[in-house]
Amino acid sequence: MFAGIDEVDWASMEHAYGPAGDVPAMLRGLASTDPAEREAALDGMYGAVHHQGDVYACTLASIPFLFELVVDPGIQDRGSIVELLTSIGGIDLDEDDAAEIDEDEIEGAANYAMAATAVTAGAGVFFELMADEDPGVRLSAPLALAALHGHPDRVLALLRERLPIEPDEEVRLALVEAAGRVALRHRLLAAEAAAWLSRLTGEGFPPGLRLAALAQLARCAPDALPGDVVRVVTGLLRQLRSVPGRRSGTAPALDAPAGAAAAGEAVAAVDAYPDATGEAPAEERAQPVARVSQLRALSDEEAPVRTGPWTADLLRTLHVGLDDRVAERTALLTDQLRSPDRGQRIEALRICGGLIRTWRGSYEELVRLVGEQLATPDPRLAEAAAHVLEELFGLAAPAADALAARVAADPGAWVRDWPSGPPALGSAVKALARLGDARAVPALAAALERPEVPHDVGFAIGCLGAAAAPLAGVLRRRLGEVPLDERVHDRAGPLLTGLAALRADEALPEVLRVLRGAYRGEWVRTEALRALGSFGPAARGVLPELRALLRSPGATSATEVAKALWAVEGDAEAVLPVLVEGLRAERVHELRSAVDALGRLGARASVVAPRLRALLAHDELWLRVDAAIALWEVSGRADESVPVLLAAWEQNRHVRVRVAEGLARMGAAGAGSDAAHVLLAELTSVRRHNAMDGGYGSHDTYEDEKLLALCRRALQGNTGKGPAT
Repeated sequence: MFAGIDEVDWASMEHAYGPAGDVPAMLRGLASTDPAEREAALDGMYGAVHHQGDVYACTLASIPFLFELVVDPGIQDRGSIVELLTSIGGIDLDEDDAAEIDEDEIEGAANYAMAATAVTAGAGVFFELMADEDPGVRLSAPLALAALHGHPDRVLALLRERLPIEPDEEVRLALVEAAGRVALRHRLLAAEAAAWLSRLTGEGFPPGLRLAALAQLARCAPDALPGDVVRVVTGLLRQLRSVPGRRSGTAPALDAPAGAAAAGEAVAAVDAYPDATGEAPAEERAQPVARVSQLRALSDEEAPVRTGPWTADLLRTLHVGLDDRVAERTALLTDQLRSPDRGQRIEALRICGGLIRTWRGSYEELVRLVGEQLATPDPRLAEAAAHVLEELFGLAAPAADALAARVAADPGAWVRDWPSGPPALGSAVKALARLGDARAVPALAAALERPEVPHDVGFAIGCLGAAAAPLAGVLRRRLGEVPLDERVHDRAGPLLTGLAALRADEALPEVLRVLRGAYRGEWVRTEALRALGSFGPAARGVLPELRALLRSPGATSATEVAKALWAVEGDAEAVLPVLVEGLRAERVHELRSAVDALGRLGARASVVAPRLRALLAHDELWLRVDAAIALWEVSGRADESVPVLLAAWEQNRHVRVRVAEGLARMGAAGAGSDAAHVLLAELTSVRRHNAMDGGYGSHDTYEDEKLLALCRRALQGNTGKGPAT
């Protein structure tokens, strides 16, 4: 073994952490009889040689030696090496990817291609491994074949041939998963694979196998799912939970010889029927689907209570496949959240967040069940539920009482301290505050008494509005105690935000102290000016100081001073010259601030209409939108602004809330208008406007719900048949 390994010039190569001279030791470590050494070697291969999926020259040089390892029956943990080879050789660069590669990426792309060629060339060995004595090898081989072998028809035939005689349940599930992968990667075989999977979902087959087949059908041929898929899946889950003698992480009774034989007979009977024909399946989803083997190492504490550790993977795959079938997914999640299986409930919570962030729908019952998880003694389950509710804002209303009970019962979770960074409010407190629920006030009051105030407490107070009025006194006191040093922004920022939200003009002396003393803190001075502006005419006593600051703003933006002065005094003549000068700013955010301020002046700023009109052609889309709204505000005419807003609507979905807000204020969405058309189309869309594949923001659901409300307002009650939200 390893013939020629020392002849490779490893030292001339590099991996993620420098010279690759240590790669031979890692490869030899994979062959060690010591489990700890094997694990360290595998970690090294993933961490350095195949770091985050990258392929280096040393990765390519390792491939022949990895194949030597997987075919040697004396090597332990060969299944993990099969998975490593599958990952190295399984990266596909399609035409779109290739077109986007720049010069710096050419070498990496070439390495991916060479790795795919090298591993695919040796993929024939995986056929032999399908009958290996090691269940871990048999578990990894099916997906390796599905992902890498150049003759998928042979792969599909072998999967079907192997299923009736495979004794291990997890491996049987891997065979089914591999069939789904073949269907996704090879459209000519999709109908054949889907027909086989459809028959495996029938009565008489083991519940785990049926669930696996349903999950793969959802991925590759969702139209082939039974009409009552939720009823079928929930029934299968109950069967899996009721198998006698099960405990977390163990295989079900079907793994006994008699059970395996019965399962094999049932599977073999399926193949007695000819294949059906059908439509080619949908394209493979962009989201990756976790392999069954990824949960093999779950401990008894982490795995589900009664179902196998693979159940969560299958359910996740099923949800990904169901995609926009919101009603069915909601019903399935409702059942999962009522399950006695803690693992299923935790997984359901993870999926809930993604579902609600992505799709509009009626979630009242689902949210109520999420709230019920807050009462569990399991801290992981309760925290997961609180995190879901934290991101829902108003949609969390059905769980308000559960949130209040959780907050009252667990003062230790009111604030979370982090090893690095400032403290933050706990999820349950934040969720309750975002509902505007006064029962969050005691927790916020306690948070304000901490040596370091949570950075997000001001925003929570803003959500509570008038209900947080009792906090004005402590906000004022804490602001008066803030040292005016280099950390003044971190310490005073949350307090100023809270005082501005409450319009607590009694804190005028403390706000002025910050404004006068924080000479080096541009951002905190801006926050102080905004707080003064929120006080309105009640802050007239600071007019001389604001006028002096307007003449010599120093590091603070003159526009911010002008906005505060306008809010306090309402004298357009005093601020208009400064705001007009702000239109000469080079930085876009300063331009937007000046445009916004001019819009607030309304007709008093009509003289700047030509300047605003010129900005309608600016390169920056957000500035064009701001200018269009401000132009209407100063001129009273919407004919020039509406086309700009509608064009921006189509160009960037993230600007739609701002556009809808402008259209609502303009009253420009009359029946039959272009604006009405796009707003109605938005209301009838099931997908949230800001849903992203592979990422999300904490305010996504809030922003989308705000958009829907603005669309309805803009349409003046003519909402069409929008989705229930």
